[in-house]
Amino acid sequence: MVYLTRVEHFNAAHKLYNPAWSREENELVFGKCANEHCHGHNYELYVTVKGKPDSGTGFVMDVKKLSTLIKEHVTDQLDHRNLNVDVPFMEGKLTSTENLAMAIWQQLAPQLPQSVQLHCIKLYETPRIYVEYFGE
Repeated sequence: MVYLTRVEHFNAAHKLYNPAWSREENELVFGKCANEHCHGHNYELYVTVKGKPDSGTGFVMDVKKLSTLIKEHVTDQLDHRNLNVDVPFMEGKLTSTENLAMAIWQQLAPQLPQSVQLHCIKLYETPRIYVEYFGE
């Protein structure tokens, strides 16, 4: 099995806020991230697929096609958007990095060719904070 990773970038704003909680409880749990005016991140997205190299090309997957799929189904939907209000696939979800990584998986996995499988979504919120999601 060979693993191929494509790195993409997007910028997005969000606030961490549970509507079932009071403002005080949200501020206690989420701190500045519950700011009603939101805050932003420069996200780095690592998408790793796995498969066997094609005998004709030597590729697990054409990286240009992978980049196009990520752009169409993920980054075009997220870049320069408010995750809480502008992104249909995040509707009704808390916009934590964990939930965002899982939602990205759900967006991307069905789009991949049958010859590869999605192995991992690694999403950096900051240079020191990231999550990895390997599917359910």
